[in-house]
Amino acid sequence: MLIGEVARRSGVSTRMLRHYDALGLVRPTGRTAGGYREYTAEDIRRIFHVESLRTLGLSLRQIGRVLEDPEFTPAALVGDLIRETERRLSRERELLGRLRAVDASEPSGWEDVLRIVELLRGLGSPSASRRQQAVLAPAADAQVPAELLAEAVLSESDLNVAGALRWALARADRDVAASLARGLDSEDAEVRRRAVVALAEIPGDEATAALAEALDDPDPTVRGRTALELGSRGLAEAVPTLVGMVIEGANDVEAAEVLGALARDPERAEGITAALADRLAAPDGDPAVRLRLVQALAELPSAAALEALKGLTGDADRTVARTAAALAGIIEDRDRASG
Repeated sequence: MLIGEVARRSGVSTRMLRHYDALGLVRPTGRTAGGYREYTAEDIRRIFHVESLRTLGLSLRQIGRVLEDPEFTPAALVGDLIRETERRLSRERELLGRLRAVDASEPSGWEDVLRIVELLRGLGSPSASRRQQAVLAPAADAQVPAELLAEAVLSESDLNVAGALRWALARADRDVAASLARGLDSEDAEVRRRAVVALAEIPGDEATAALAEALDDPDPTVRGRTALELGSRGLAEAVPTLVGMVIEGANDVEAAEVLGALARDPERAEGITAALADRLAAPDGDPAVRLRLVQALAELPSAAALEALKGLTGDADRTVARTAAALAGIIEDRDRASG
């Protein structure tokens, strides 16, 4: 079969068939009576083999290696294809992210576009100092998309760079809390921790509502950091987690201080005092836990703390009783001095 007929039947152009011939991929091996080169049935099968490999994304050089190297196994070929495809997808995802970031910034001109692209390049640097410089470099009037900064802070492991990113996020004027809240849905606990830390620096009801969703997080660090922030913002929903932190000894001093601040509201004081006292009254309580609970009671407003502490001065655990009596005395002396 001559080249024109092969092109018509196979769908491969004559130009490409000649290119295959020049590269040595598929050369017509037959001859007509007049001496013209002719494609045999085996040559045509090889053409379709080449075309099939091209549809898998192989270059002509790779195809030549597959066809000529008997030791080149299908597994090696597939492995190469997977790695090459992953690299291509990674580049395309990076490009897509850049395009979305530029679009989200609603650029008014090429200067804005170039500024965002430069920031993205800087954030992609392996150098922490270069990433930090990229965050701090934009002009004061530059509008950097919150989504871009949030994505960067959620993936940033360097503390200095993360701090710079949170500073930049605090200057963004919209979509900040919503962009960070996406990190709370991550399967990676470290990403959720970064989201909570960043949200804690964002004021407003939107950030508070996002943080409230993290009170049930399975990671104790996420729950604890969330409870401390929500308690500082005056949300009573944080009380059970804060009491749990005192019991577990995880940031128990901070948790006790936040409980004390919440208890300044008379409507909450009774409930917080009861929560601590109930755990103290639990049978066979761990002495170390009971001691932390006594110390937490001392952080409450004087009236609530004194009543609870005086009730513990006769406790069977002498350490608890002595500590309660000493703390009650300190509170009484302080009240007398201030009165």
